[in-house]
Amino acid sequence: MNIANKLTLMRVVIIPFFIAFGLIGGTACGYIALALFVIASFTDYLDGHLARKLNLVSNFGKFLDPIADKLLVLAALALLVGRGEVSVWVFYIVVMRELVVSGVRLVAAAQGRVIQAAMTGKIKTVFQMIVIILALIPWVSENVLAKAVGSFTVLDILMYIMTLITLVSGAEYVVKNADVIKPE
Repeated sequence: MNIANKLTLMRVVIIPFFIAFGLIGGTACGYIALALFVIASFTDYLDGHLARKLNLVSNFGKFLDPIADKLLVLAALALLVGRGEVSVWVFYIVVMRELVVSGVRLVAAAQGRVIQAAMTGKIKTVFQMIVIILALIPWVSENVLAKAVGSFTVLDILMYIMTLITLVSGAEYVVKNADVIKPE
């Protein structure tokens, strides 16, 4: 197993520890959860960079990398929903987008096609991770993201933008690959 794939696996292994520390609560555990999420997010960049630079792209990496990204983001959003910091409908929309995209990928794979991630999907993932990191930083979430802008908080607005980007990237993915799922 190459270094890029090990980094992807590391991201998956970090997730339960991130969730545990995020659920325990308290300042110290909050910062540990934040650190774990940041490390896991950085492995997303690093594994792809190393795979391309060192020519380590593999089918295992193509399979596991997007799953690891989805697991990390969904675990973090579920944690934030459970703590009452994010609306549950945001979580549902992100889950639905990921299920639809995964479904299209499965059908394409059954047809012998590999669909690579589009730039909007990459932007979506980066934006999701940045917003989640901001939400996990205790002093930012309490002092900056909790500030009201009209009847919404800054975190609400960032989550709505993130959700919109998520929907747009999912729609683009389905439209670009409509031939994979068209009725016969």
